[in-house]
Amino acid sequence: MAYQTFQQEYLQIPVVTRAYTTACVLTTAAVQLELITPFQLYFNPDLILRNYQVWRLITNFLFFGPVGFNFLFNMIFLYRYCRMLEEGSFRGRTADFVFMFLFGGLLMTIFGTFVSLVFLGQAFTIMLVYVWSRRNPNVRMNFFGLLNFQAPFLPWVLMGFSLLLGNSIIVDLLGIAVGHVYFFLEDVFPNQPGGGRWLKTPFFLKMLFDTPEEDANYNPLPEERPGGFAWGEGQRLGG
Repeated sequence: MAYQTFQQEYLQIPVVTRAYTTACVLTTAAVQLELITPFQLYFNPDLILRNYQVWRLITNFLFFGPVGFNFLFNMIFLYRYCRMLEEGSFRGRTADFVFMFLFGGLLMTIFGTFVSLVFLGQAFTIMLVYVWSRRNPNVRMNFFGLLNFQAPFLPWVLMGFSLLLGNSIIVDLLGIAVGHVYFFLEDVFPNQPGGGRWLKTPFFLKMLFDTPEEDANYNPLPEERPGGFAWGEGQRLGG
């Protein structure tokens, strides 16, 4: 019974969020069990280009470090905000969501070569948080019960929290920068005088991921509860 309940809940997670978070958890489990090592996963342009270890282009986004507070913190935020984007502004637009993943991953890979980052998963999480926060500007947030602010400040609060933990903020800045580029090209520039839509999802992605009918039994996660935890709960203004 417990297994069936877990399976049902697991299958309720939208497909992109389910695939990405599962890949991250399985990668971390494989490292913990010493089936693989982080040295086989990290981003290294020389090994990619000279030794054709192309899997590093993907695996560096899947490893968030050993199991601990930092891993759990990143997994919670990755799951919550990835899911809310997929069930919110990307509802019924799976191909567009996948394209955002590809666009963001490509930019981070390019920028990562200049700032010598070896794992980009945390920056990718910050990108997702940034895009969600900009698309939900009227949501009020509460961080650990200490700070109250509106959603667009959330990525900067997370960056400050990383700084307090002694982590490098370059990762957070990279995620914010890439998230802003996507948000500007997708949400801002097309609505400007003389603007246009530069980001267009390839037709083959739409053929692969977009379906004409939606599941009537699908149960989306309420976007009005963005955090779901004490450090990220919020509510819409006027609600």
